[in-house]
Amino acid sequence: MGTRDVILDAAARVLAEQGLANATTRQIAKAAGFTEAALYKHFTNKADLLVAVLRERSPGFAQLARALRGERGLVADLTATALAAIDFYRAGFPMLASMFADPGTLAAHKEELRQQGAGPHKANEAVAAYLRGQQEAGRLRQDADVRAAAGLLLGACFQYAFLGHMTTPEREAGDQAPRAGDEEAAAGFVRTLLESLTPPPSPRP
Repeated sequence: MGTRDVILDAAARVLAEQGLANATTRQIAKAAGFTEAALYKHFTNKADLLVAVLRERSPGFAQLARALRGERGLVADLTATALAAIDFYRAGFPMLASMFADPGTLAAHKEELRQQGAGPHKANEAVAAYLRGQQEAGRLRQDADVRAAAGLLLGACFQYAFLGHMTTPEREAGDQAPRAGDEEAAAGFVRTLLESLTPPPSPRP
């Protein structure tokens, strides 16, 4: 395993335990077994490191991209999307929560996202694009608001992940394995959403 991967693994652990605002690059470098100088050879700052952790170490990020390729059918694709979003949000809360209490850290993270052309809105755009493709294929109502639908689906996943942190026993930092009920919740979100998006069946002659 290369230096960059070791640093990312250590950063994922430290950020999950301490949160972005409280963790330092010195702590992360020490946990990885390197100096801060070695860390800065691969990442420009802590915000850059966080973006890399979210992209490369969050369980839902890659799964979300795969789900939106449209390879399994509308219901299966959206259910996989919802499960991936739940995983992603669940992993992100411990890292990101403390950031909102520190305006400087929040501003630095926003700027890093802007420079990299990234941000949480990208997930909404990707889901809306997938739904638009399904709409063009005639599987969704032509008058359906796909941007609103994407927001409703991801918003439900976000709240579900948040409530999971608030209402279930604490687990070890970094333990973001699926919880019992995730699949049922994801399927329910998709089923409810599609009730308003799919066209009614054609009347029988």
